Amino acid sequence: MYTIKLFLLIVPLVISSRIDQDSSSLDSVSPEPKSRFAMLDDVKILANGLLQLGHGLKDFVHKTKGQINDIFQKLNIFDQSFYDLSLQTNEIKEEKELRRTTFKLQVKNEEVKNMSLDLNSKVESLLEEKILLQHKVRYLEDQLTNLIKNQPEIQEHPDITSLKTFVEQQDNSIRDLLQTVEEQYRQLNQQHSQIKEIENQLRRTGTQESTENASKPRVPRTTPSLHLNETKNVEHNDIPADCTVIYNRGDQTSGIYSIRASNSQVFNVYCDVKSGSSWTLIQHRIDGSQNFNETWENYRYGFGRLDGEFWLGLEKIYSIVKQSNYILRIELEDWNDNEYYIEYSFHLGDHETNYTLHLVEIAGNVPNALPEHKDLMFSTWDHKAKGHVNCPESYSGGWWCHDVCGENNLNGIYKKPKAKIKPERRGICWKSQNGRLYSIKSTKMLIHPIDSESSELTKAI
Repeated sequence: MYTIKLFLLIVPLVISSRIDQDSSSLDSVSPEPKSRFAMLDDVKILANGLLQLGHGLKDFVHKTKGQINDIFQKLNIFDQSFYDLSLQTNEIKEEKELRRTTFKLQVKNEEVKNMSLDLNSKVESLLEEKILLQHKVRYLEDQLTNLIKNQPEIQEHPDITSLKTFVEQQDNSIRDLLQTVEEQYRQLNQQHSQIKEIENQLRRTGTQESTENASKPRVPRTTPSLHLNETKNVEHNDIPADCTVIYNRGDQTSGIYSIRASNSQVFNVYCDVKSGSSWTLIQHRIDGSQNFNETWENYRYGFGRLDGEFWLGLEKIYSIVKQSNYILRIELEDWNDNEYYIEYSFHLGDHETNYTLHLVEIAGNVPNALPEHKDLMFSTWDHKAKGHVNCPESYSGGWWCHDVCGENNLNGIYKKPKAKIKPERRGICWKSQNGRLYSIKSTKMLIHPIDSESSELTKAI
């Protein structure tokens, strides 16, 4: 730009000097050679100005080209930043949509669960009424049979006919309700699997709670798996009372079976076959995949999966053991793959006694850790038995506690041991009365009626 301005200043001067020379040549006669040399100087000056102008234009073009390249680079960076922002915006929208869907499914799950509980209570009342009516019908039938034998000509009384009709109607109603309950449980299982899938998606997106929320006490999950309570549309009179009956009938392989104990509802159990007998598995832990810091209600009715980690449920355990005298067997495996077991004769109370447990050791290859000849009441984080010690969350999980927090809680937090560190006193531990502490990797709690087969099993193992 500076060169252009200089050229614009030089050109008028050259022109004006040329005009002056021409006018002076008219006034005075000058020699011809001098005028020719003056013109050549003007041409050189003009050529030099044009050359400088060309160099200036060339520099200007180069500078302009560099500025344009810089602008294009900045535009490319802006486009990439805008594209990244659009991707992040889409991810945020998807995450918000997943959260809304999860909340809706949880609300629906609670509604269906409440409906199922209502249906269960109605079915239980109907079953009780059915049992009473069946007893009355049998009594009336016996009386009728005696009357018929004594007086064959007497016809059936109209009240008996109407009563039989009523009982048949009740049977049909109960069958319909059982089918409805089965359908409700199927829907609950579908809802539960959907919620699990969405939770997994949220974890994969990297969503985590803030540090402030992480420092607060954790509220445990309260949504148990309903596979344990699934009812079957079968004839109750043909359903066995426990795994021992199933084994004696000829089913001698470990697996999931349906039982009905003490006139309770039909429910599924896992039968563990060992050396010529079958044990009912009431608790199993292998890898920490199931949260055991559950509520009192869930410990009453059970949670988890029978083919993985689970707790059968205090009500189901009580319905089984009140039929006869049972043995409690506890199997443990530590992190060095050493296996231990211990067996107790025991008595279990009902709901009103907080499922009080009374133990007497029979046999085993590990020192006893549970108090004998004492009433141990079952407690959870939301249901503390009278006189129970308030333990911190690190000792979570429902258990029969006495006066020490969680040293022998097989339902505690599942923790893998750290290298070169002594076993922790929290989580799954077995602390014997002589002070030795066992850090446990897997546990099984099994029950079996007291008979000769169970004692032979103990000797064999």
